[in-house]
Amino acid sequence: MWIKSITRWIAAATLMLTCSVPVFAEGSQALPELYTHAQAAALMDVTSGRLLYSSHGDDELRIASLTKIMTAIVAIEHGDFKKPVKVSKRAFGKEGSSIYLKQGEEMSLENMLYGLMLRSGNDAATAIAEHVGGSEEGFVYLMNEEAKLLGLSHSHFANPHGLDAEGHYSSANDLAKLTAYALHNPVFREIVKTKAKKAPNPNESWDYKWDNKNKMLRLYDGADGVKTGYTKKAFRCLVSSATRNGQQLVAVTLNDGDDWNDHGKMLDYGFEYFPLTQLMERGQAVKGYDLVVSDTFQYPFAKGEEKDVEKKLVLREPVREGNADVSFGLRGEIQIYLKGQQIGTVPVYHKGSFLPAGKARNPVQNTMAPEHSSTFVAALSEVIRKLFLQHN
Repeated sequence: MWIKSITRWIAAATLMLTCSVPVFAEGSQALPELYTHAQAAALMDVTSGRLLYSSHGDDELRIASLTKIMTAIVAIEHGDFKKPVKVSKRAFGKEGSSIYLKQGEEMSLENMLYGLMLRSGNDAATAIAEHVGGSEEGFVYLMNEEAKLLGLSHSHFANPHGLDAEGHYSSANDLAKLTAYALHNPVFREIVKTKAKKAPNPNESWDYKWDNKNKMLRLYDGADGVKTGYTKKAFRCLVSSATRNGQQLVAVTLNDGDDWNDHGKMLDYGFEYFPLTQLMERGQAVKGYDLVVSDTFQYPFAKGEEKDVEKKLVLREPVREGNADVSFGLRGEIQIYLKGQQIGTVPVYHKGSFLPAGKARNPVQNTMAPEHSSTFVAALSEVIRKLFLQHN
């Protein structure tokens, strides 16, 4: 369990340390105007976390079942898939959309997550919350801690299902950031792209079969998620994702009566005007130095923006304990800037060092609040140093 926790914290810390200040599409030249029918909207590149479009993106609004994006990622990160989830009286009686679980029924957490995300089961949301958090209230605490960790400054959760409640809200920008973070998790990514799922039914002769409510999976070429939502006060809400030519985008609309069409336009806009461009490749040599970069770095540029990119090599001395190099070959980093704003950081290692396993390390903006990242990284460095010394 401690390894799982450390791994999750490493991922979150990495996201924070390699992210950048957003560069908004509105400030770019020769970009057409994008219009939606939404009260608030946002479009984000998943790899970089760059916000490509935002309209009233920080407005704090009701989000209906888009809440379940947070429910799912918290459950995936904190839950034990091996333990069955038992349906309580409270979960069985939950109003709204349902997957029709029976009181006392047991189902694997994995299957219940499919029911949560494909059919938007409020009964599943409550059962998952009680299973993972010990109670619904305990789980809501985890949701709000996750929001702080990810820097979601315009979000607060009061329940795991999204039924209208005071103090339960988010914003289009926060939801884009949350979803981009969640899509880096392979379990979450697999669930939300699934069009239909069967699960064992212990009470009947037939299995559960859930068809995904997200019509974007059938309407849009390359669509691979994420979640629909509706209440009488929130109105129609939608988060969608799509991948084309190796680039994945997330679109968010809140209170949008024409959301399917608007999401198609938003995704088309992102793919056409902000294609993902590779600036450096894992293992690439640093010119003039006996160094290599540890990760591939990609970023979505509008036409003509790439000429304004600057790279700065920042070196540091290796950390040594006795005769051992406990920095494991890490020699510094390349800081990447666009028009003076930092958009990413890529570590550099001494040539011949064992490069840490991983993929492009420039995801979601401000993924961890600074007070979390600095304290954690310092503590993590000390843990790694002690473990290294114990085994050498």
